[in-house]
Amino acid sequence: MFRFHKPVNIITLFHHPAHAPSTRVLTLLKTASAHASETATEDQASDHSHQNKIQRNEFQLDVTEEPPTSDQFRTILEYLGGGKRVGELVEGAKDEVDAMRKLKENAKAFRRPVVVDWNNGKAVIGENESGILKMLGSLPKGDSV
Repeated sequence: MFRFHKPVNIITLFHHPAHAPSTRVLTLLKTASAHASETATEDQASDHSHQNKIQRNEFQLDVTEEPPTSDQFRTILEYLGGGKRVGELVEGAKDEVDAMRKLKENAKAFRRPVVVDWNNGKAVIGENESGILKMLGSLPKGDSV
């Protein structure tokens, strides 16, 4: 019998290592990723029935210090509900065209951290821990571990 596996969810963090909120978001994502993939080992417990039944929200964490490409930027804006939040993504931007121009002039104008769930069309700007955890919690459950 064939069994189709869902693709792994990809979560991207647009990161700035010298920026404390970005570092905290990275730590949060790494912790969530570790918890999603953890399982008990033989020496931890003799009864694995609970772990075997747990459905995990596993994801692949992609961390980049580069700003998004123009296509990624447009997609992120779409995930956020359109251009009304463009100023939150690019410092001083008035609209999408202005944002793209500012990004080409200075990649540092892109405000980090930004967490993006490409598979499910969601994005969170900044150190919004509850928003990030909500995004991760809504990931489709993986196969039983």
